[in-house]
Amino acid sequence: MLKTNNCIDLSNLTLGKSIILAGWVANRRDHGNLIFLDLRDQSGIAQVVIDADINEELHKMAKSIRNEWVVQISGIIRERPEGSENPKLPTGYVEVITHDLTILNESITPPFEINDDITVDESIRLKYRYLDLRRIRMSNILALRHNVVKFIREFLNKRNFLEIETPILIKSTPEGARDYLVPSRLYPSEFYALPQSPQQLKQLLMVSGIEKYYQIARCFRDEDPRSDRQPEFTQLDLEMSFVEQEDILSLTEELYFNLVKEIVPHKKIVSPFPRITYADAIAKYGTDRPDTRYDLELHDLTTLLSNSEFNIFKKIINNKGIIRGFTAPNAAHYKRKDIDGLIDFAKTYGSQGLMWIAIDETTSNNIEEDSIRSPIKNHVPFTEILQIASELNANPGDLILIVAGTEKITNLTLSALRAEMANRLDLIDTSVLAFTFVTDFPLFEWDDEIKKWKSLHHPFTSPSDDQLEKLQISPESITSNAYDLVCNGLECAGGSIRISNREMQEKIFEILGYTNQEIQSQFQQLLTAFDYGAPPHGGIAGGIERLVMLLSDTDNIRDVIAFPKTQKFIDPLFESPSKVTQEQLTELHLETIEKDNE
Repeated sequence: MLKTNNCIDLSNLTLGKSIILAGWVANRRDHGNLIFLDLRDQSGIAQVVIDADINEELHKMAKSIRNEWVVQISGIIRERPEGSENPKLPTGYVEVITHDLTILNESITPPFEINDDITVDESIRLKYRYLDLRRIRMSNILALRHNVVKFIREFLNKRNFLEIETPILIKSTPEGARDYLVPSRLYPSEFYALPQSPQQLKQLLMVSGIEKYYQIARCFRDEDPRSDRQPEFTQLDLEMSFVEQEDILSLTEELYFNLVKEIVPHKKIVSPFPRITYADAIAKYGTDRPDTRYDLELHDLTTLLSNSEFNIFKKIINNKGIIRGFTAPNAAHYKRKDIDGLIDFAKTYGSQGLMWIAIDETTSNNIEEDSIRSPIKNHVPFTEILQIASELNANPGDLILIVAGTEKITNLTLSALRAEMANRLDLIDTSVLAFTFVTDFPLFEWDDEIKKWKSLHHPFTSPSDDQLEKLQISPESITSNAYDLVCNGLECAGGSIRISNREMQEKIFEILGYTNQEIQSQFQQLLTAFDYGAPPHGGIAGGIERLVMLLSDTDNIRDVIAFPKTQKFIDPLFESPSKVTQEQLTELHLETIEKDNE
């Protein structure tokens, strides 16, 4: 080895100990007879001192060194002189006085400074990702990701799960997103697909008699670009036989709770994880991914205002819309420009606007007519405003925010507005990981565009046992044995108890509008396997990237991936996607068609 220790080791080693370090020069400072190098390796930074009085030749060599040169130093650990300590560094109370120095490689000037306070555009960072990853924060995140996956493997191995790899080249099957297709050279005009998930494969493993399976699985989805998405990602994929929903939820909670305690013990986490039904999550938070670190619960005002004479309320209700709102505590002081900003924010989510009622402080601590400030004050009786305030638990000093419109747009807007106000009012404890199970999802949702029922999760999810008779009569009312694990407003994992018999699976396909030909083409392997005795089974899949995001306190999914794509799914480092040669296309029996710009 070219080094005996890592930089971070210095603070734990004996003073006077001989040591060999190797790494990159993060910074060089010339103080005449003394030259200081901040030496960086994957573990951290150590200060190295080259003293001309000790070795003039080394001092001369050090004068030529520049940032990001790769060097090896040999020396002795000593205390930093009094007054020169750096408490911001773990190694900030010691340094290495150099006795030997070797330049291992030189570097040209990097396109940006390599430090954790970097402000350069992300596209530049990704183009030079190998430089970006030299930053201590980035290397720490990758180490955190490693430890997360290591913990998961050890946890499941101890519980007799088998880690089994499933194919990357499979058949195209519908799972909610578009497939990435891979043309076959040997079989012209035929294609493999990259898996969106190993869903059918893990169910087939259950039929095979593998009762406990897991995989750290690579998944691929050709979705439209979005800031929190990547076209390829990694998930913990887990499936068990002879289990019920409670078995999977209990195992998942045990895994995530212990992982947090082991990997990030400074984080606050509560067990048991709260459970909330999908219907209650929508009612209270406007979303099935609620952030439960703060209150700001939503309340429905539709019934309360059903007899209102206010034209806007009447119009919304007559058009079968809803009226909902929440109270922002101690926000009545918001100025009109602040509220106008909230109105503009609401409109970005499709809402027509935002109604607001500010309740100023009063000497009596009661809501008085003169304490109300609102555009609707002249259109709505004071008694009605009092009813609204009572329903929303509003008090003097609070700000009421109300959205009205279609159910979908209203809930979407209020969910986003709730998170926005929590940030503005500093209601979020960032040290908390608020895990919550959301259960009893609808089995289907209606797609107005294609005029068909769609699976809310996927078509292999089983209906709730007590609702089987409703399958043909009222699909919209059926709940499923599906569940999600959410944390701080992010979906961390999702799963379900699966359908395990052919007759039920075919009924679901029928409701979803699959033709017999489509069923035979896409699902015959699974249906045939069910004929040979499928055990009751279920599972869950958790995103590794989203989990690491939560644990590392970043809101950027690209920070937790070594070589990610941009928000537009472009790789600036390798400049992909890219064109291929005509020879390659010919081998694959393919030709390209140029899009008409018109």
